[in-house]
Amino acid sequence: MKKISIYSWNVNGIRAIQKKGFLDWFDELGPDILCVQETKASEEQLSPELRGIHGYQAFFSSADKKGYSGVGQYTKMEPKSVKGGFGIPRFDHEGRILITDYGHFVLFNIYFPNGKASRGRLHYKLDFYHAFLDYADTLRGRGNKIVVCGDFNTAHKEIDLARPRENSKVSGFLPEERAWIDEFVSHGYVDTFRMFNQEPGNYTWWDLKTRSRERNVGWRIDYFFVSDDLEENVRSSFILPEVMGSDHCPLGIDLGF
Repeated sequence: MKKISIYSWNVNGIRAIQKKGFLDWFDELGPDILCVQETKASEEQLSPELRGIHGYQAFFSSADKKGYSGVGQYTKMEPKSVKGGFGIPRFDHEGRILITDYGHFVLFNIYFPNGKASRGRLHYKLDFYHAFLDYADTLRGRGNKIVVCGDFNTAHKEIDLARPRENSKVSGFLPEERAWIDEFVSHGYVDTFRMFNQEPGNYTWWDLKTRSRERNVGWRIDYFFVSDDLEENVRSSFILPEVMGSDHCPLGIDLGF
């Protein structure tokens, strides 16, 4: 059996996290694939060390707006194809999407929008969710198996954040955002972490301003989902809250084929 390790991390600025030991952590980890979100940089702004990690191909999608959004991916495995969007300019120009076809599965590395800024951004976020699901379902209809990772910017259930009641009217835990994740799941996508762990207190993001990480007052808003035809291939799914450097922590899955 071949094991494939895939990790995901919202790094909150890839150039900033490079100064906090990111490359040493990456070298020690040695995953098959590492997906990063919120890089806040275009490829030409990155150091040679970040662009050219030995043994890996690197792909990036950056926003038209400088210092905003952005996703990146390091892979030991040769993808059959790499796309930087859904083919919808209003979503693609924010640099939130990498879609890589690895044959056994298609991997979505996505930094979903945050809806807190305004009602307009909340509508944009919900539109983005639906565009993503349509795209993923289209690929499934062609016989592809799907892996989705990244920062969804929504906690799905009350167990997924420390203070659900206090945040019930805050974007990131609004009924309409949570309802979309319900819809996503109903289309045959599985939250891999909950396959192995049903305990509360497992979070991936903490507010830096209130030093909430020290008290573990957090949100689980970063996920690995797989299409249900890949569920039996998921060997483990986990969160790494001890890894510092960002307001998010890394998470990962192991797949077996």
